[in-house]
Amino acid sequence: MRIDFVSDVACPWCAVGLNALEQALRRIGPQLQVQLHFRPFELNPQMPPQGEDLVEHLARKYGASPEQLAATHDTLRQRGAEVGFEFGPRDRIWNTFDAHRLLHWAGLEGKQRELKHALLAAYHTQGLNPGAPELLLRLCAEVGLDAARAGAILASGDYASEVRDSERRWQELGIHSVPSVVIDGRHLIQGGQPAEAFERALRRLMPAA
Repeated sequence: MRIDFVSDVACPWCAVGLNALEQALRRIGPQLQVQLHFRPFELNPQMPPQGEDLVEHLARKYGASPEQLAATHDTLRQRGAEVGFEFGPRDRIWNTFDAHRLLHWAGLEGKQRELKHALLAAYHTQGLNPGAPELLLRLCAEVGLDAARAGAILASGDYASEVRDSERRWQELGIHSVPSVVIDGRHLIQGGQPAEAFERALRRLMPAA
């Protein structure tokens, strides 16, 4: 089974959804063989390098009040805890394009899943800037990627067109919110669903033994 996980590092529900999906896969066990691919989506492609205040950004973009934002964060903490993901304090939102470039490269190197988890934890748990070159280089090294090659990618335009092309392709296929989980190119599950929802869907779509 092929699973394309369309998401953004800056998306908290993507962290919930990924960990819920992986929890569901563990419950199903080895009888389901999965190829998991991470596809890029930028919630804020025009975000400047210096980022923006998170509360101000969300209030402007979604019209959410501070009380609503606090309630949403409480919900995220609870849903994250249910799937083993910890949400910490975050006060800014950042540009994630370079992170997506490195994720594309990591996929070629067989380390995409590890880097995705490292990026999600760096931002959503530790509140760090996932667009900062020094952080990106450190995370690449920590997951076993060549830090020198990562630095060369960041200093160049490598994989920029591949990321843009992939983003455009998924948008043309109707993906306009994340996380979006596409199974075998035909079945779509959207949002940070609980593990039970993913498990039901995956069992229903499993190839017959």
